[in-house]
Amino acid sequence: MVVARHGAYRADIDGLRAVAVTAVVLFHAFPEYVPGGFAGVDVFFVISGYLISQILFTDAENGRFSLRRFYTRRIRRLFPALSVVLAFVILVGWFVLLPEPLARLGAQIAASSVFAANIYFWLQAGYFSPGSHSLPLLHLWSLGVEEQFYVAWPLIVMALLTRRRLVAVAIGVGAASFFLSVLLADRQDFDFYSPFTRAWELMAGVILAGIRLQAPSKSWLSDAAVAIGLSTLVACFMFLNPEDRYPSWRAAFPVAGTMLIIAAGRTSRLASLALEGRLAVYVGLISYPLYLWHWPLLVFAAAVKFLPLTLLERGIVVAAAVGAATATYEFLERPIRLREPSRIQFVALAGSMLAIAAAGLVVIGGNGFEWRFPAEIRTAASVGPAPSMRVGECLLNLDSQTEFSDRCIEAPRPLIVVWGDSTAASLMPGLRDLQSREQFGLAQFTANSCLPSLGSSVASACRAHNARVAQLINKLQPDLVILHGFGAVDNGWKKAVESIAEANSNVIVLGPVPAWKRQLPDQVLSYYITRRSLLPERSSAFVANLTDEVASAALFFGKQSVYISSWRVLCGVDGCLTRTPGGMLTTYDTGHLSEQGSIFLINAIAEQLLSTARSAGGRS
Repeated sequence: MVVARHGAYRADIDGLRAVAVTAVVLFHAFPEYVPGGFAGVDVFFVISGYLISQILFTDAENGRFSLRRFYTRRIRRLFPALSVVLAFVILVGWFVLLPEPLARLGAQIAASSVFAANIYFWLQAGYFSPGSHSLPLLHLWSLGVEEQFYVAWPLIVMALLTRRRLVAVAIGVGAASFFLSVLLADRQDFDFYSPFTRAWELMAGVILAGIRLQAPSKSWLSDAAVAIGLSTLVACFMFLNPEDRYPSWRAAFPVAGTMLIIAAGRTSRLASLALEGRLAVYVGLISYPLYLWHWPLLVFAAAVKFLPLTLLERGIVVAAAVGAATATYEFLERPIRLREPSRIQFVALAGSMLAIAAAGLVVIGGNGFEWRFPAEIRTAASVGPAPSMRVGECLLNLDSQTEFSDRCIEAPRPLIVVWGDSTAASLMPGLRDLQSREQFGLAQFTANSCLPSLGSSVASACRAHNARVAQLINKLQPDLVILHGFGAVDNGWKKAVESIAEANSNVIVLGPVPAWKRQLPDQVLSYYITRRSLLPERSSAFVANLTDEVASAALFFGKQSVYISSWRVLCGVDGCLTRTPGGMLTTYDTGHLSEQGSIFLINAIAEQLLSTARSAGGRS
């Protein structure tokens, strides 16, 4: 996110930066309307590769190349706004984040201060990792990628010096990086955050700068190139999906569109009209602080509100981010950049970043300073996935796992099989508790985001997995199979029930637990912040139950199958249960039962589970 102030200034690139930051902000604030706005980051990468290389190539050819001067410029450009935003985030986080999220924020602060946020978020990523809404600095992963480029690329320029060699290196590195991204598309966290799989996007800009590509001499050709480029970007912003494997080959579209605009923008009347207007250029100038401010403001606004933010509230937050970015640019960035650089200024900027990094480490060392909240608030919210869910053994990630551990099947009879997604795995603590008092065996066949369906509505990896589970059930002939999942019940569930019945096993379809509009720990926090009391025992902040009536009608096929409603256990006319009698939350997020929540639900239906298991085929 650099501003072209070295050599010929191009207003169209500031306008292009405005397009990119607008797409990202709208994606974060209104993802239902701009689902592919995350591709704006790819636009930034190409722009950065282009502008930085313009500076480096020009300095190298004129004999002015200096690593010290280059890094000083980067510090003056990046540190002022970043220091202010990081200080704001850690200050607000002190008041609105529970101990564990605050300790995570300390780690984010420390990683962001040394421009390694992308590495941190890659290492922390996983199915049960905290949701993006609870990570105020998640957006700084892209700044980490750019800074790693700023560290490595000038060293390569210093070693090779000539454009011809540098362009050859850029082509080679870019091609290798692109193929690595495509090859590792299934390892989505690495592909998304890694500088090795993102380098090709920056190299695209480097190549543009290195080959001195001339804009078409005829204006209509330039206009056509810019029109294609802008249309490609708009299509990406509107039609890419966060669920897509990305970047991989899909990122080639926003990268190509950006390259067309940069290559043809100098002589295009369309670029002048669309990208060089006063408003577009100014948004481009404040794009860096706007990018920094918008996400933490959205995260913190959601943290203090009991229900999800409305469209109007999200619009107000975006307006506040624009105001904060404008103030940061006018009163901090511009004065520093217009003033002659000095050693005092450099020491102050570097010192502020070191102080913020140290503050992050202090927060980590203090474990989020639990004393900030009453014990009952900490106790109610201190929930997470239970070890008995057996993640990686009996709860598979189908991106990398296909086989269950031998420990997922037990010998004793009657045998109860649990088949479903991760919400089905969260039944295991309750079943283990019941097993401590009753004699039966357990088998767990669960996979993340994979409903127990033999239909075509699930993903191909899930279809193959469920076919294997059906074969295992047919071989084991268990006494009872519990089907449970978070999603629509369709004809595929019916086929699964019929398949189980053919194995002479009884079936219980256990309806989904309540889906909260916000994660329960977040509800506890926001309720305490705004009311200074503990969240009531029941809450109405849940998504309406549309499953029970449809599922019970569709899946009750006779004596061997029964539908049990989780809602009738956990919900009533006055809302759904937020806490168990022991004071622990019933779920640790929006829909996965906590250990105590699982025990509460299973105990409530234990008699029906055991009687159904013991009646199968006359076995006991």
